[in-house]
Amino acid sequence: MTHTEYIDKYAHLLVNYCVSLQPGERLFVASTTLAEPLMDALYRETLKAGGHMEVSLTTRGQAAAMREYGSPEQFAYLPTLQQRAMEEFEAYIYVSAPFDLREPDPAPELKAARREAFKPMHDTYFARTADRRLKRSMCIYPTPALAEEAGMSEAEYTAFVFNACKLNEDDPKAAWLGVRSRQQKVVDHLNSCSTFQYRNERSDISFTTKGRTWINSDGQTNMPSGEVYTSPEEDSVNGHIYFDYPAIRNGEEVRGVTLEVKDGEIQSWRAESGQDVLDETFAIEGTRRFGEAAIGTNYDIDRFSKQILFDEKIGGTVHMAVGQSYAQAGGKNSSSVHWDMIANMRDGGQVLADGEVIYEDGRFVSRLWE
Repeated sequence: MTHTEYIDKYAHLLVNYCVSLQPGERLFVASTTLAEPLMDALYRETLKAGGHMEVSLTTRGQAAAMREYGSPEQFAYLPTLQQRAMEEFEAYIYVSAPFDLREPDPAPELKAARREAFKPMHDTYFARTADRRLKRSMCIYPTPALAEEAGMSEAEYTAFVFNACKLNEDDPKAAWLGVRSRQQKVVDHLNSCSTFQYRNERSDISFTTKGRTWINSDGQTNMPSGEVYTSPEEDSVNGHIYFDYPAIRNGEEVRGVTLEVKDGEIQSWRAESGQDVLDETFAIEGTRRFGEAAIGTNYDIDRFSKQILFDEKIGGTVHMAVGQSYAQAGGKNSSSVHWDMIANMRDGGQVLADGEVIYEDGRFVSRLWE
């Protein structure tokens, strides 16, 4: 297939499967001008579906201009269309297409002003996506900056993205429906249990999920997907966990994170590098409790790319997120942060459910997966 044909399949999947746009529905798409080919294709698919599409496109120089000239009031300004879309529109697609992953951060007080100002819109977004009043999808458009970050050529990275999204399949939507069916068997079993344990050579952490729901992430809210996840009972998490993969936050890399947890609260944290990022994060309200526990199932994602949308789905890993819970899973923790951290389970790792081993060496046991 040509690049254009892949883009057309991508747009068709996003509009007709990920957000299942219906006639008369409004779709808000946010990205950068680098994603113009996909934006054009999304507009065509929206029209074919009978919907209405509005966009927000960031240009190359906006971030630098904001850092140089932006006042605290301007950092705290809520974009009018984005705010209305989060409150009223039926569908939202965020296409990550960055120009530069190494731009410096704004001053801490400006970041804090923006975080505080955006919290009500952030809360609205989570509330409306929880019950699909706002159908959303997050995806990536391959850019030179993303390829460089992943240590791949642009062509190699583009192929990696398209393969992870199953665009090589004759019918990507049918392929994702197959993922849904296979993962549902797992989710049904997980939802029949209430006590879970992740353990490997460097981790042993447990949590309970009474009153919570494990969710089948089948490509409708993220593209690509391939995971099952829940929000653990906030006070139930106990033990310690080591995250083998680098954790990326605001473009900064933190390596070798170990968290010690008692009765749901993170008591201590250390990193082999990037300790200052951990310290700054855990000073933010709500970040010392977990908002998510999950298991990655996408074995087409065969390498670490430094993009959490892909990396948290890597088959053979588990991840936990500090901060904001998922309301649709029954979670109650609130925070402006939701930061995923990933642990390798391929070499002796196990997941236990109600004391029974259901996952070993990076795979669910055959009766749950085959």
